[in-house]
Amino acid sequence: MTTKSLIFSSLLCQQIYRQKLVENLSLDSEGRPFRIMVFRGSPKSRRTSIRFVDEMRQEEAGAIIDNDSKQTRYRRIPKGERRVLDAPGLRNDYYENIMSWGKNNIVAVALGPELYLWNSEDQSVHMLLQTRGDNDLPTSVTWSEDARTLAVGYMCSTLQLWDAESSKLIRNIQGHRGRIATTAWNGHVLTSGSRDKSIINHDVRVGNSVASCIKKHTGEVCGLKWSTEGDRLASGGNENLLYIWEASKMSSSKFLHRLNDHCAAVKALAWCPYQHNVLASGGGLSDGCIKIWNTQKGICIKSIDTKAQICGLEWNRHHKEILSGHGYSTGEDQNKLCLWRYPSMTKVGELGNHRSRIINLCQSPDGVTVISAAADETLRFWDIFGPPTDGNSMVSDLQGLLTLRTSRIR
Repeated sequence: MTTKSLIFSSLLCQQIYRQKLVENLSLDSEGRPFRIMVFRGSPKSRRTSIRFVDEMRQEEAGAIIDNDSKQTRYRRIPKGERRVLDAPGLRNDYYENIMSWGKNNIVAVALGPELYLWNSEDQSVHMLLQTRGDNDLPTSVTWSEDARTLAVGYMCSTLQLWDAESSKLIRNIQGHRGRIATTAWNGHVLTSGSRDKSIINHDVRVGNSVASCIKKHTGEVCGLKWSTEGDRLASGGNENLLYIWEASKMSSSKFLHRLNDHCAAVKALAWCPYQHNVLASGGGLSDGCIKIWNTQKGICIKSIDTKAQICGLEWNRHHKEILSGHGYSTGEDQNKLCLWRYPSMTKVGELGNHRSRIINLCQSPDGVTVISAAADETLRFWDIFGPPTDGNSMVSDLQGLLTLRTSRIR
């Protein structure tokens, strides 16, 4: 056999061998091809997808842990008041608004014919004014936004402005024909509501201060509150109506909304500090409801029946909560303070050492302390709006008692 023949024979054998090898590797014992599962994607992309899955699992675990920690974080609700001031002469009148806490940390409160200034920093007391006769009693007290001026409304329908630093009368303002039960500041505009059923906007910069006069209420105007932005005014009346006004259209007496859901006088009003268009309102004894309003649409988005007269409302600026002060009741909340979680309006807790109904509430400049003025002639200071605390239990009854101090405001 020649050399060429040997080479050809060797190549043929190799070809036959390769063919048999392929058949053995790709066919099963019955001669059918193997079914092979193929990964579509490079190993690099596969590693990336696994990393993303791991990150998602870590995020979910972190969210669960964070949610659990939030659920176990309790609010520090005091069991007792931090301070009590005796307030002899404080009138038992639901419609009046006789207390205000200014940014200067001074509490102004009317006690019968006298009006006192109590300094919360050094606890000093100063009598600002004293009137003569039952027809000349102060019936509303409100600090201006900069706490330089104190507005005082009277039973005799007079409205006065007092300089806070010098304790001197700046001016007398006329316009109403009945007692002025409520006042509210909006920059240089002072708004007053009266038993004569009218609302007057006074521009205190000018001599003839009446900027506009509105006569839409058919009962005494007992609640006024400007929004934080100053573009809307809420007014409540003894005829159970709540009006929402736009600042730019008040001169035309055209209201934005007329809301008639309450069944009793609407005195307690409070604008939400973290939602521009949300307002809380509270009704009198025959109503007893806290209503949360969307003032843009004019609809009630939440209503809670407290079965008690609502005399004041204060939003918590540190937590999403609102505090209500109560008077007469058909239930268990008579003369109490109730704290509600927003927006669910579930009750967080309640406080109450007053022996008679609460008349007014006001809040400290730092948003931590609330004062309740009641017909038992006391002012009680509650540190109820403080920051959250970690732990598994509420404050003990003893803690509130240890910080309790009682003194007279005059």
